[in-house]
Amino acid sequence: MAKSEKAKELAAKQKAEAKALREKKRNSDNPRDWGTWKQIRESFKITKQVDSKLPWWMAGAFALVTVLGLVVGLVVDQWIWGLVMGALLGFSAALYVLTWRTKKATYVRYKGTPGAGEVPLDMLNKKKWTVQPAIAVTRQQDCIHRVIGAPGVVLLGDGDAGRLKHLLNTEVRRHQQVLYGIDVHTVMMGDGEGQVPMEKVQKYVEKLPGSLDKVEIGEVLSRIKALDAMKSRIPVPKGPLPTNMKGSRKAMRGR
Repeated sequence: MAKSEKAKELAAKQKAEAKALREKKRNSDNPRDWGTWKQIRESFKITKQVDSKLPWWMAGAFALVTVLGLVVGLVVDQWIWGLVMGALLGFSAALYVLTWRTKKATYVRYKGTPGAGEVPLDMLNKKKWTVQPAIAVTRQQDCIHRVIGAPGVVLLGDGDAGRLKHLLNTEVRRHQQVLYGIDVHTVMMGDGEGQVPMEKVQKYVEKLPGSLDKVEIGEVLSRIKALDAMKSRIPVPKGPLPTNMKGSRKAMRGR
C-alpha cells in the first residue's frame, strides 16, 4: 500500500514537472523551445512587418500548386486524389515561399546596422561551421566576425572598410601566428568594389574551398581558444549591436 502511494506521488510529481516544462516552453522567447506551428506563425508575423506582400506570395504559391495537382488528377481521372495531393504540395510550396521571403526580409531589417554581419553567418549550418561574432570591435562599432570550418578561418569585416583595414590585417597576423599555415580568409562585407554584399555572404563563405577534416577543424578550434585566452578582453561598445539576433533567429527557425 505504501509502495502504491509512493508510485502515485512520483507520477504526480513527474506530471507536474512535465506541465511546468510545457508552460516554460510556451512562454519562452527562444525559438528552439517553440513548436512547429508557433515557429511558422512568428516567422510570418515578423516577415510581414517588412514584406507586406508576403500573404499574396504564399497564397499564390499554394493556389498555383493546388491547381496543377487538380489538373494532373483530372488528366488521370483521379481528380480527388489530384486535389488532395495538390493541396499538400501547395502547403509545402507556401512554406518554402515563407522561408525565402523571411530570409530576404531579415537582410532588409538588419542591413546597415552595427554587427549586421552576424545575420548571414547565423544562417550557416552549425554542424559544419563555428561562428564567433564580434571578436574585435572599433569605437565606431565596426567589427570583425570569425567563422571556422573546412576552409580554415574566415574573418569577416563588418563596417567601414577604411577603419577596418588595419584591424583586419592585425587580426590576420595574430591568427597566422598560431595556425601554422592554415588558411586565414578575409571578407569585407559591403556594396563597394571588392566587397561582398550582406545577402551574398553566406553563399560566399560556403563556396570557399575546403581543406580541413573534422579532426583538423578541432585542432584549429583549440588553437583559437588558446589565442583568445591570451588576448585581453575588449568590451563591446554599447549600442544596437545585434549579437543575439533574436529577430533573425525567430524568423529563420520556421524553415
